Amino acid sequence: MALPASMRLRGHRCFNRLHRIGRRHHGDWMVLRVMPEEPRLLRPELRRHPTRCCRCALVISSKVSKRAVRRNRLRRLLHQHLRQQLEHRGDLAGRWVLISLRPEASEAEPSQLLEECDSLLSSAGLGQ
Repeated sequence: MALPASMRLRGHRCFNRLHRIGRRHHGDWMVLRVMPEEPRLLRPELRRHPTRCCRCALVISSKVSKRAVRRNRLRRLLHQHLRQQLEHRGDLAGRWVLISLRPEASEAEPSQLLEECDSLLSSAGLGQ
């Protein structure tokens, strides 16, 4: 299940800012970047809607897997997990989260990816 629109982070300016100044948390299979939100970087139609939770994005490049089917499965798995973990956490409103999978992530079991995601969220102060 995909992230709801209110939780999605979109736009190249947001991604560029997260890459430049976001606080990084490294794992074996992914990198998590977190920063306070900057609404001026969002598109005008998204600025009007206040966020009830943090906004999240996933980056899964073709280096992870050449097969789009595999990348989409990983994306759906992590979207569902992020939704379950963060959707009802109002205390996290005002933060942006970017998760980038490393090429080695394709060799990991789904349970290992979810465990690492949880540990990175906890180290970033977003865990439960």
